[in-house]
Amino acid sequence: MSGDSQVLPIRQATTFSEDAVPDIDPTTTAGLLAERLQAWKHAVGYLEDYVGAVEKVHKVHSKEYEKVLKTISHPLKEGAHFDQGLGGVAGFFENMRVNTQAMVNSNAETEKTLKGSVLPILERLHKEIKAKHKEVSHGGEKAAKEIEKARNTTQKHIELLGQHAASYESAGGKMTPTEDPYVLQRGVIHRLNKQIIEENNHRNDLINIQDGFKEFEAHVIQIIQQAMDALNQVAGGQAEKTRALYTDMLGTAQCIPADFEWTGFLTRDGHRLVDPKEAPRSVDVVTFPNQNHTSTKPLIEGSLERKSRNKLSWGTQAGYYVVTPSKYLHEFKDDDNLRHDPKPELSIYLPDAVIGAPSGEKFHIKGKDKSSSFSSKLAGASELHFIAHSASEAQKWYDAIRAAAGATGPAYESQPSSRNVSGVASVSDSKTQKIDPIAAQEAGITGGDTVSSPTAITPAVTRQNTLKDSKDTSKDSKDSKDSKDSKDSAPADEKKATTS
Repeated sequence: MSGDSQVLPIRQATTFSEDAVPDIDPTTTAGLLAERLQAWKHAVGYLEDYVGAVEKVHKVHSKEYEKVLKTISHPLKEGAHFDQGLGGVAGFFENMRVNTQAMVNSNAETEKTLKGSVLPILERLHKEIKAKHKEVSHGGEKAAKEIEKARNTTQKHIELLGQHAASYESAGGKMTPTEDPYVLQRGVIHRLNKQIIEENNHRNDLINIQDGFKEFEAHVIQIIQQAMDALNQVAGGQAEKTRALYTDMLGTAQCIPADFEWTGFLTRDGHRLVDPKEAPRSVDVVTFPNQNHTSTKPLIEGSLERKSRNKLSWGTQAGYYVVTPSKYLHEFKDDDNLRHDPKPELSIYLPDAVIGAPSGEKFHIKGKDKSSSFSSKLAGASELHFIAHSASEAQKWYDAIRAAAGATGPAYESQPSSRNVSGVASVSDSKTQKIDPIAAQEAGITGGDTVSSPTAITPAVTRQNTLKDSKDTSKDSKDSKDSKDSKDSAPADEKKATTS
């Protein structure tokens, strides 16, 4: 049966369930493949030892033939009795010396060739298998740790959601923004998504490793065949009998099909491998405890625009706002739970807030930000100005906020602003004056407003004059002090001069 027609058995052991935190050991497949690479590494090590021993034998033979050469290295005694030309006794011994030296050189060259050409083939293969083993074992171990860490984080947040969801049902009391089940539920989804990404990445890595194992093992066998062929070419030339033995070993190695070992491996342990046909996990179909709890369902949510609280700024910024059953108005950057951790940018506890009735598409809320941000700890209560997409939508938000606030939430009628949309005050006089930003801050007027007379900036002018008078008084006081110090030092100078 060819390798292309092999189908991986469905692996029940690693099929992920729809549970948020599946009870599966992610190192099972990686450990099995690493153990297989270890077996291949030892097999190649056997071949290295064998070729190394043959190389040492030829090195010893070269030394032994040098001893043989020494027996005829000296000229013949009484050589004058022999013809020194070719074809005589002297020529015969010279021929023996040349051939014996060739035997020495042949064994030395065989030893060097085995050491420099055949052994490096197996050593490189050994390093490849070792690197592959390190990649699989360390990569699988690292990925398994990341998955385990992500699962623990998800489980902790699921348990935290269950704890505060139960607290909401039992007590229904005041909760902090970080304890709001709605916020916790979004946090669970965020961490669950990161966990699933880690699991799917690890799964894809294992599939890629599995798919490459067949080709890698074929490569290993091809290198073994190449090494055996080189060994036959080098060592087989020493003698016909030795050549026949090495040829037999080479023939045995060449009879091994490239996919023979991999096919047998699939038959024995295929059920422990990842099934490539299994669909990857998706956060959309995963369920977890308290996912649809009533405390996680917002009373109203959507995008609003909020005017900046900076008095010198007249722009607005869009945000995603939610009124939760826990009586909080939360502000988020957007409604995406996956890209970043959905922590509230702003959290107003509505029973403690003052709620203004809507005026058109605008409505106001005055309260203290109780989110965990640094700025919320420094800022006091502030009035927030919201702009909905329409007057009817503003009324919906007002009704939802009033319902969440309950009887404890006071209300006030919003005062219509004298400024138009561009931030310019309405005036009856056609002659207007632009307000300096510093003076506007002192006078309580937002940047960009205009007034009909200079009297609007009187507080700022008065303050500037007061500061100027204070600086002049300070300067006069300093001049007076310098003059006094000069007078006090004069008698001392005169006394010093008299003494000298």
